[in-house]
Formats: sequence, structure tokens, C-alpha cells
Amino acid sequence: MSRRAGILEFAVLGLLRESPMHGYELRKRLNTSLGVFRAFSYGTLYPCLKTLVTNGWLIEEPGNTHEDALAAPLAGRRAKIVYRLTAEGKEHFEELLSQTGPDAYEDEHFAARFAFFGQTSRDVRMRVLEGRRSRLEERLEKMRASLARTRERLDDYTLELQRHGMESVEREVRWLNELIESERAGRDLTGPSGESAQQNNTSGSTGGLPRPGDTPGTDLPDETAT
Repeated sequence: MSRRAGILEFAVLGLLRESPMHGYELRKRLNTSLGVFRAFSYGTLYPCLKTLVTNGWLIEEPGNTHEDALAAPLAGRRAKIVYRLTAEGKEHFEELLSQTGPDAYEDEHFAARFAFFGQTSRDVRMRVLEGRRSRLEERLEKMRASLARTRERLDDYTLELQRHGMESVEREVRWLNELIESERAGRDLTGPSGESAQQNNTSGSTGGLPRPGDTPGTDLPDETAT
């Protein structure tokens, strides 16, 4: 399995853990809720869903709403299929949530993992955040060393681009420092009304995250639909 396919499967399982969905609803949630999936096609999503069904992690059910029942015969097409997480799928997703290996620190995977921190236990969140910070600090050190070696050979625009990249990494490191300190202090993530925006669940206690601006990550490129 490619890393990109693995990230998509993780996100699909996480969203379906919240509630069953049609493929269209699922794609909309991936687009609007998870910035890392802003650009991808049905040609990417449906093979992923079929794979998850084959593995026994999802089941397909016919749509049972009144609108679905009316729309299918009128449009001359089959009713929408609803995808539901199985007990095995929930267990597999919780296993994925508990993983804190190097892949969890990479740009795309970290963004997807962060989106499901509300379903992740605090100790795992801490390991992922600290691993991500360590990875970025290593990246920042290499960027500084490279800039020091090549500064004299760069024109002003290229130099400014290098500085911009370094500043972006420095901002994310500061953001991660704030998140880690909040986790250690046990502070809850709260909304404008002051009410907790996260709920406890079977994966572990939640809370401890300040509200960031944009979750860092890299968009998945679009693929041709089939």
C-alpha cells in the first residue's frame, strides 16, 4: 500500500467511526473537514472504499432515507450505498490511532492524524506532537546549515524564498510547543462559548489542545477519476 493510500484509508475509517455515510457525504467531509484532502477524486475514494469492504472493515448498505427511496427510480439509477464501520474496522482504526512511528511525523500523515486527535488518547497525542517537533527541528537545522553554505551564491529572491521556508518551519515549531505545553497542563480545547469542543471516548481522555490556525500539512494532488 502506498503512503497516500494509507492516509486516505485512515481518514475514511475515522470519519465513518463517527457515523455511516454515503460516498458523496464522505467525500464532502474529507474536502471540508480535513484540509489535507482538499483535492482528490471519486476515482481515488471508491477504490479505497472497496478495499476496506474487502478487508472486512466496512460494510455496504442500501440507503434507507425517504429521499433515497424516491430518487433512485425517478433518476433511473440505483439507490445510494451507505458505508458503515464494522467491529473489525473500529478495532483496526483504534490500532492505527495508537501507532506513533516515524510516518506519523511526516507532513501529510501528521495532518490526518491531527484531525483525529479528539479520538486519540493523550499519551499518544504527546508522542506524535513531540515526534513531529523533533522532525521539524532536524529539518530546520539542515535548512540553516544549507543557507549558511550557499548564502553568497544566492540572488536576493532565492535567498528570500529560503528565509520564507525557514520561517514557516519555525512558526510550526512554536505552534507545536504551545500544543505540547497545553497537553502537559491538561487544558481542554474550547469553543467560542467556552464549552469543551471535544468529548471523551473509548480511545482515551481528550482535551489539552489550544485552537490552532491552520493545521499544517500538504494537500494530496488530484487524480483522474475513473
